[in-house]
Amino acid sequence: MHRKPTRRSAEPVFTEPQRLHKVLAQCGYGSLRGLEELIIAGRITVNRQPAEVGQKVGPNDQIRINGELVRLRFAPPRARVLLYHKPAGEIVSRSDPEARPTVFDKLPRVGSGRWIAVGRLDFNSEGLLLFTTSGDLANRLMHPRNQVEREYSVRILGRLTPEQERSLLEGVQLEDGPARVGSIADGGGEEEGANHWYKVVLSEGRNREVRRLFEALGLTVSRLIRTRYGVIAMPPQLKRGQVQELERGDLDRLLRAAGMNPAPGGQGESRTDTREPRDGQASFDSRRADTQADDARAPEASGDEASDEALDDVDGNRLPSTPAPSANQGRKRGRSGRRGGRGNRGHRGGPHGNWQP
Repeated sequence: MHRKPTRRSAEPVFTEPQRLHKVLAQCGYGSLRGLEELIIAGRITVNRQPAEVGQKVGPNDQIRINGELVRLRFAPPRARVLLYHKPAGEIVSRSDPEARPTVFDKLPRVGSGRWIAVGRLDFNSEGLLLFTTSGDLANRLMHPRNQVEREYSVRILGRLTPEQERSLLEGVQLEDGPARVGSIADGGGEEEGANHWYKVVLSEGRNREVRRLFEALGLTVSRLIRTRYGVIAMPPQLKRGQVQELERGDLDRLLRAAGMNPAPGGQGESRTDTREPRDGQASFDSRRADTQADDARAPEASGDEASDEALDDVDGNRLPSTPAPSANQGRKRGRSGRRGGRGNRGHRGGPHGNWQP
């Protein structure tokens, strides 16, 4: 019994520019080889210019096959976060007139994006630094109104008196306004030693704020280590100068804490032009659906590039004929069988992209 053809409930969503023929293959418009032949024949255009084999397309490009607009869905890439154990003697800047070592020299390449430092540590301080590819996330973590906690281990010469502890908790007047710590705890040290450790928590990150707080009380900070930023603590196994990418679960936890959606596909998505067809003219997507049998499923795919061999199994009969048929002709073929037959449909499955942090 012939069943009425149905359309897929979801289209692939891409998170970065992709090669044109692979995008179209993953969306079910044809096989890789067939689409390359159409590109060479000039039947596929990008922004109304003839496409080229290997050309990459993104969310702002308009793609047409035989003059018909093709809809592709793009979403911003998922945010990435790096943890870096900064040693003393490095600056948090991309360049330095004094040619001092910079933390950015230690970071891996990020493709077309860039790493954004979440806050800073001064030249002599060390500890946890966060880097992200998301400007929105960086802003949410750094903005004073969000009061994201920063925890530090502070070594000072001598010990705090009860009055000094109370001053740190109640507030100390600095050059740029009053400042205080959210909490302070004894961090240990030798009973007879000259130095002693304390753990302090602040909810803002002004320049050299921890050092200036103690200096205002006549105390010298001999060592300063950041051990936590927000919900992310520095892993014990992360040695000085080492980088570690935040894993999926911890990244989702950080995004939620920052008030962002951790769902796959990034923070929102954009689409290319999807204008409605002219009156009396069926849309290209509708004609494409009408020419399918109900069980002709396109492969599921993500924005990750899959192998040519896997993508070549996509049904190559989904490409419209030239010239494009009318809506009535498309429905007629849907009842009597598709052009090209059912013999070389290929496998029903398709490549699946795996998210890699």
